[in-house]
Amino acid sequence: MTRALQSAEVVERLQGVAAEAVSVAAEGEVRVAPESLVTVCRFLKEEPEFAMDYLSSITGVDYLDSFEVVYHLTSLTHNHSLVLKTTLHGRDDISAPSLTEVWEAADLQEREVWDLMGVRFTGHPNLKRVLTWEGFPGHPLRKDHLGG
Repeated sequence: MTRALQSAEVVERLQGVAAEAVSVAAEGEVRVAPESLVTVCRFLKEEPEFAMDYLSSITGVDYLDSFEVVYHLTSLTHNHSLVLKTTLHGRDDISAPSLTEVWEAADLQEREVWDLMGVRFTGHPNLKRVLTWEGFPGHPLRKDHLGG
């Protein structure tokens, strides 16, 4: 079983990378501003102390007035894990930067979050639907989706 990293320690180390962009969300979780997501994730992957080489999952959460994108990261080298969260405000044309340049595993997972929740990932090399068909009306896991 992996050991969850202490959020406060991670945030302290990230201060030099993205000083105003990170904060503690809860124990084992770090909140990152969307515009700093790629920089923070690249640091967490490449810094030997963290070595977050495995992106376990990307999920989306609909809070009606905002969306949250949640990233579960794991270091196979150190056997520790971390949850990153970023908040996207609004309901229309919401987007987060793609992490496909950091982890190839983000490709399919970002496509799934786009398809089901409507979160656009800017810079994604092939952002198209993966579970519903092109032309499907809306995004079925959004709380305001009424079905087709």
